[in-house]
Amino acid sequence: MSKPYYITTAIDYTNAPPHIGHAYEKVLADVMTRFQRLNGREVYFLTGVDQHGQKVQKSAENAGLSPRDFVTNVTEKFTSLWEQLNVQYDGWAATTDEKHIRVVQAMLQKLHDCGQLYKQSYKGFYSVRQEQFLTDKERGPDGVFGEEWGEVEEREEENWYFRLSQHIDWLREFIKSHPDFIFPSFRANDVLNALENSVGQDLCISRPIERLSWGIPLPFDDRFVNYVWFDALTNYISFAGYLAEEVGNENMPDFKRLWPSEAHIIGKDILVPAHAIYWPIMLHALGFSDEMMPKLIVHGWWNIRGKKMSKSLGNVVDPSNVANIFTAEGLRYYLMRDMATGFDADLNEERMEMAYNKELAKGLGNLLQRALSMAQKYAGGTLSVSDYDDEINQALRKTVTEAPSQYIEKMEAWAIHDGIAEAWKIVSHANQYVEVTQPFKLDKNDPEQALRLSSVLYYLAESLVHVSVLLSPVIPNACVKMREQLGWTMPDGFKVTDLQWGLLKDGHQLNQPVPLFPRLDLPTEESKPT
Repeated sequence: MSKPYYITTAIDYTNAPPHIGHAYEKVLADVMTRFQRLNGREVYFLTGVDQHGQKVQKSAENAGLSPRDFVTNVTEKFTSLWEQLNVQYDGWAATTDEKHIRVVQAMLQKLHDCGQLYKQSYKGFYSVRQEQFLTDKERGPDGVFGEEWGEVEEREEENWYFRLSQHIDWLREFIKSHPDFIFPSFRANDVLNALENSVGQDLCISRPIERLSWGIPLPFDDRFVNYVWFDALTNYISFAGYLAEEVGNENMPDFKRLWPSEAHIIGKDILVPAHAIYWPIMLHALGFSDEMMPKLIVHGWWNIRGKKMSKSLGNVVDPSNVANIFTAEGLRYYLMRDMATGFDADLNEERMEMAYNKELAKGLGNLLQRALSMAQKYAGGTLSVSDYDDEINQALRKTVTEAPSQYIEKMEAWAIHDGIAEAWKIVSHANQYVEVTQPFKLDKNDPEQALRLSSVLYYLAESLVHVSVLLSPVIPNACVKMREQLGWTMPDGFKVTDLQWGLLKDGHQLNQPVPLFPRLDLPTEESKPT
């Protein structure tokens, strides 16, 4: 039995509601999940929420709630958004889950027992926002800690530390010898540069319980709780079945079959140090071999006019509001079409409107409407496979039959925007085909023109069936509606490689057209998303 394609996303921190970056990351994972299944792979998609930490505890206090009630309320906003955007996952990770807590404590005990953890006192400057002690390298040229660290205070306290420094040389060589560890590959330089500043530094992995009670207690010292990264990162293995038998976790995936993950999807802001330094070193210290290291897929940021979204600038975008305006399918399409995986992009309302009205409504939706309307008008919705063939037909057929292989290549390389472009070549060519052949001018009483008309109606319907398969990972609901109108059901187990000319047979019956993407009227200023 082949290994499943295990895909995970960074679990969402429940100290604040979701923003457009969260939506992009989850839609990206959902699209890749659907594509891999369409490509014949078994897939397991895990996502979830990171619910512990000092910031959560403080926010809960400010809201007059218990930490558990606070994170429950925020978690509901995430799960509601995933339902709205049709993000379908197989596993849900919540760090307050007892199954997860048992694995975290067992993992910590293993590291403690093999001498990877030690306790010592430390005095230094502490970032409340980032929940970590800072060193002089975090200071700016003026000697002051930058705004990104938030409130910084001097502290002295005893804590437990992880011998991170012992594994730096291994990680450096691993990254150099495994160019597929991080995608896009240029991000590896960011990690290698960071490692130069990590030599000799160990990682504080605890917080005193009198300062932080909202966390997982250390199994060997109940005066401390676990540091949030050692908790959050572990979800990738705890919910994949790691140590399930040892800790008594039932109904978990088969870890040996599932691991390693072929795709950890994360934002570039948490690549260093958490996912590219802490995480692989944690696994290495636990005895994971080089072959058992996951692969990191690092995406960029959605900016507003070139500036990063932030609460302080007041430019954070609520994806639910955007989906209410541009529809969930419209937002999914825009997010995947306008960002190249690994790079930044600019969130632009005019471009959103163009993506919906010009590309989805006018480009794809209008093509489907015209094709079905003409088939109903001229042939009662019944297709005929004619022998009529000329260079015009051959050109469209060539575009349709060549698209799947190019599409697969782009999608496998995480170039989702280019994969969409391969499918869109069919849409564009089919629209041009209508303008060139002008079926509405053909006389079906003329035998020669009747053959041409029959071929045009068939070629348009056949082309649209192929499009409905290729775009199904991106706009799944719309593609289901397309196939319903085309009267074609995708067989169980159908793969993208099964696409070949002639899916629709002679005498195939098409259904009545229904607008796929009704034209969007832009909202007034008062109702625009904020």
